[in-house]
Amino acid sequence: MSEPERTIRRLHEPGHRRKFLVVVDETTECESAIYFAACRAANTDSSIVLLYVIEPGDFQHWLTVENIHREEGEAKAKAVFRLYQRRLKNLGFEHIDREEVIRAGDIREELVAMIAEDEDISFLVLGASTSPQGPGRLVSWLGQQGAGTFPIPFVVVPGTLELEEIKALG
Repeated sequence: MSEPERTIRRLHEPGHRRKFLVVVDETTECESAIYFAACRAANTDSSIVLLYVIEPGDFQHWLTVENIHREEGEAKAKAVFRLYQRRLKNLGFEHIDREEVIRAGDIREELVAMIAEDEDISFLVLGASTSPQGPGRLVSWLGQQGAGTFPIPFVVVPGTLELEEIKALG
């Protein structure tokens, strides 16, 4: 993977506003990341962007199967967005501006492309898993090879934090 493209952030210019980007899935650490991003957005008059990436299957030879895989991925993404929309509302964050983006491809490439395309995205927020297998694929990737060249700051929310602890940090 090549070095990420640099985009000048314009959040201090008229018509621009800071965005916190969260890569969403169905993991418990994702909820911590969304909650932290929502707390920060509420406290800084910012918004959040929820990114769901449909990763490719091994169906390149069967276009019909690949299309079904993508349709199922989009349906799953929309269900995940509805779930987090309800959770944010229950936590008192229904007033926060939120974008929901579905992309298809390699999750790392789509993440970097999304940041390059939207000059208002200022922070990436990820949750760290407490699993013995490690903190999670994206957290590991950023920690091992992406941190020094990543185009924006990123926040890793420890998976051991309770919502009240995250709220106190936000």
